[in-house]
Amino acid sequence: MATNIQPFIIKKARRAAHPHHGGAWKIAYADFVTAMMAFFLLLWLISMTTPEQKKGLADYFAPPNVSDSTSGAGGVMGGTAFAEDGAKIAAESKKDALTAPESSEAGPQADARGGRDEEGGGGQEAVRASPVSLESKYNLDFHSAAASIRQAWEAQPDITAIEDSLRIEETPEGLNIQLLDQEGRPMFPEGSKYPYEVTRKAIAAVAPALQKLSAQVTVSGHTAAGAVYTNPRYGAWELSMDRANTVRAILGEFGLSDDRIRSVIGQASARPLFPNDPYLAGNGRIEITVLYQAPPVPAGLKP
Repeated sequence: MATNIQPFIIKKARRAAHPHHGGAWKIAYADFVTAMMAFFLLLWLISMTTPEQKKGLADYFAPPNVSDSTSGAGGVMGGTAFAEDGAKIAAESKKDALTAPESSEAGPQADARGGRDEEGGGGQEAVRASPVSLESKYNLDFHSAAASIRQAWEAQPDITAIEDSLRIEETPEGLNIQLLDQEGRPMFPEGSKYPYEVTRKAIAAVAPALQKLSAQVTVSGHTAAGAVYTNPRYGAWELSMDRANTVRAILGEFGLSDDRIRSVIGQASARPLFPNDPYLAGNGRIEITVLYQAPPVPAGLKP
């Protein structure tokens, strides 16, 4: 008897594995997230900075146009200074020096002595009448000194905590350096003539740059109105004078010779920085002014 046995055929389907696509998209995504984080961080930093800080950042990243100067201000820049106009300052100053009349050289010196000229005009008017002499003779040296002082402050992390209290500006009288009290952050302990350590460091950083300038220096102390003094024989006048004299001593300790000091003055609250609010903490300050007038004895002259 014949039997028809059909063989069983089992088909096994093998699924092919998908090809590997790589991880390049992960790297691209990570770069995108990092860029977005940096972008939002930049927006946050811009919203938190003041206009003065923004200007400082812009100047820091500006093209490094450097003005040559023979002042020998020292420091990293070796006697040169960054400026908004770059090397243009040097060219203009040399041009002014060649075209300025000889009589104009007496302008800033007459004003630095204070008082009035022979014809009865004010000292400030004499300075405004002879800006060519002021710029050509002193601008480069004083601008270089200001840059050196700022660099010395920025090089010390402790001083950056009080950077809002430190100001440098070039005025018709000369280079004016101010150490201002801030609300809740004074430069001196209350009632004391000795500054905080960070204030002392800021003053010490100023001395070497001032010593390299052939100019006289005045130091004045100021207090805000409304302070109460327990000692009836020691008030705002005595405190402002003692603070100014302490600053003079610190400058001398760190390199400023005594023959560069023109005067040390205590002003109490007689000359507030903010006349509309004499009780404001910012009226308490120390002012170090480098005058445009040259010293009576040439710098470096030995007996």
